Amino acid sequence: MGKQILIITPSVMAARGLESVLCDAGEFEVSGILRDLSPATQTRLHKLAADAIIIDPSVFDYASRANARAYLAEYSDGAVLALLTASADEESLKQYDGVISLLDDPTAVVRKVRAALENRGDAPRTEGEELSSREKEILVCVAKGMLNKEIADRFNISIYTVITHRKNITRKTGIKTVAGLTVYALLNNLIDVGDFD
Repeated sequence: MGKQILIITPSVMAARGLESVLCDAGEFEVSGILRDLSPATQTRLHKLAADAIIIDPSVFDYASRANARAYLAEYSDGAVLALLTASADEESLKQYDGVISLLDDPTAVVRKVRAALENRGDAPRTEGEELSSREKEILVCVAKGMLNKEIADRFNISIYTVITHRKNITRKTGIKTVAGLTVYALLNNLIDVGDFD
């Protein structure tokens, strides 16, 4: 199975073209295509464990575009690439792990997605590596359904530090979903079933 890619864009043509390019590369699989970030879509976003998200910044309202990466971090610790279907503010594009233009040829698109995945430190699981005490605390919060911002506020750390901890937890456990991490926390006595009232 290839790397799981989620595409979020209101343009069906852009989404289908990108899906075709990625699937033809043979190393990626498009796990979903979403047209917006409505509440119904956000529920799907939680369930789709993607290694990378390719998102059109136009799905965010203008005021939210500068914080798009932090918003998506609530749903995924994977790489996030911007898909430019219109002009965008250069400063807001710096938050992404890569930028794909509609004018890019297929080879450039594949190269950019690979680079974003590599830069996100998509390292293989290290067998026998223990979770640190802070990672265990973060894992408990994730299992209890806390958002990255809530975890950051609770431990007085930045949201990016929380994302790094979550990435390390995923790498060490090999588990990408919140449900899987919750089961892991239960089986390792980090939380009790009574904690879910």
